Amino acid sequence: MKQILQQLIEHKTLSKDFAKQVLINIGKGQYNTSQMAAFMTVYLMRAITVQELEGFREAMLELCLLPDLGTDQVIDLCGTGGDGKDTFNISTLSSFVVAGAGYKVAKHGNNGVSSICGSSNVMAHLGYTFTNDSAVLRNQLEKANICFMHAPLFHPAMKEIAPIRKELGVKTFFNMLGPMINPALPHFQLVGVFSLELLRLYNYLYQKTGKRFVLLHALDGYDEISLTGPFKMITPQGEQVLTPADLGLPTYREEDLVGGETVEESAAIFRNVLQGQGTAAQQDVVIANAGLGIFCADESLTLAQSLEKARYSLENGLALKTFQQLLSLN
Repeated sequence: MKQILQQLIEHKTLSKDFAKQVLINIGKGQYNTSQMAAFMTVYLMRAITVQELEGFREAMLELCLLPDLGTDQVIDLCGTGGDGKDTFNISTLSSFVVAGAGYKVAKHGNNGVSSICGSSNVMAHLGYTFTNDSAVLRNQLEKANICFMHAPLFHPAMKEIAPIRKELGVKTFFNMLGPMINPALPHFQLVGVFSLELLRLYNYLYQKTGKRFVLLHALDGYDEISLTGPFKMITPQGEQVLTPADLGLPTYREEDLVGGETVEESAAIFRNVLQGQGTAAQQDVVIANAGLGIFCADESLTLAQSLEKARYSLENGLALKTFQQLLSLN
């Protein structure tokens, strides 16, 4: 590792194969914690290359446990995190809205690292029991249209890294990897990223996968549609900049989207939104992101139709019913 760090400190980059091998070695515990912390810190100080990101992704997928869900025709709605915005759990709520609208969702999530409350934190608090049992997950997907995959149960190699990430408390390249290493290998993906540079890298990598994808970045820094201003959307067909008005929705303020300061407060917001008792900003932001998820999963719908379907799912209690059904299948 000393030689690798020296190479990186000298502003040299890693080939895809070498990056893959380094991360496999990390996952196997072949380096000490100081070396691993230093390795992650390098990528806070310089941009990651597409070859490095691709190598890291291949390593994580090679090391992970792959569940048998019986299909890859599922969607994941996931942000990279690391945008420093501390919003409420938008992508997780949006996942239930999409499932409530009739689409199969395999949600990949984790505890918060650079945020107060990640998707796994809120799901555990609300009573969901994590599992990597394929039969249980398949049953949940069949009966509730959604299953939740808690990353540490599928990425055992992360046990070497998790304590260091927690102690660092800032985004690392593992934030960049999160959405790309869903063990369900979903065919449909709505991915929010925290920077335009990462959006460019994701676009390059996803174009090679053959998946149907929608990549999002709000131009004011959010890793999702925030409705606080314009956002860039990339699909296999191209890219465009859209505004909240293009979605038929108002523009909101950043403070309208702030999550709770504790897991309990975050869970309360989560319940309120599902029960139709969230603020207008909370409801609309979830509808916007869920609408883009439906648009990704269903090529037959226009963007406007997808948003309408999302609104119906949330406002008519279908998303709440889906959430209750999932908990009953624990």
